[in-house]
Amino acid sequence: MMMARKKKGLSDRHLKILEVMQKYQDENGYPPSIREIGRQAKISSTSVVNYYLDQLEEAEYIERDRKVSRGMRLLKTANGEPFELGGDGGVETFVTIPLAGRIGAGIMALPASDFAYFDESTGVDVARSLLPEDTADIFAVEVDGDSMIDAMINDGDIVVMRHAKDARNGEMVAVRLADDDTMTLKYFYKEGSRVRLQPANPTMEPIFVDNPKNLEIQGKVLLVIRQVGASPI
Repeated sequence: MMMARKKKGLSDRHLKILEVMQKYQDENGYPPSIREIGRQAKISSTSVVNYYLDQLEEAEYIERDRKVSRGMRLLKTANGEPFELGGDGGVETFVTIPLAGRIGAGIMALPASDFAYFDESTGVDVARSLLPEDTADIFAVEVDGDSMIDAMINDGDIVVMRHAKDARNGEMVAVRLADDDTMTLKYFYKEGSRVRLQPANPTMEPIFVDNPKNLEIQGKVLLVIRQVGASPI
């Protein structure tokens, strides 16, 4: 790999960040997040990444829009050459969805109190084109367990959901079971006077709720963000 020539006023760390941004945008068609830049550039602090990004903006290597998730645009490469994105040059807009916590998708569901495990500043960046127009009641949860593997939802995946209080048969929902104060992710089926919560794993049995009053639907699944060979965001 050809090393970038060091430009006047830019440190090795500035150059590394520019190289990370160029490679990521070439491969994905949109800018990296601050955390992704830090991970690739081996900078542990997001505030330090921001410090260098501010300097790159001042030197007119990048543009930033702090009101938009991933609101960065690479203007010049580490070699000082104008950056041109391949293809049509379009850049996807992202929305940060709050990560509300963990949800059980296994034999043992997690306590409902764990639903607020993550702090308020934690979120998941999702392409705007994948979401409905109104995102006010949308949240995300991290899956714990493997009861939904046949639905292509694995342990550690992120599920984006819309708040809901009821569901139709066959919909995948986040459910709170009041009797033991647990939360789980399953397919919903109303069968006469009882509810069946069906896993998508042939080795696991469904959960039957005889009294529907003991069941509270929390949300319906909109999309799944797969975590391939890495920890969740």
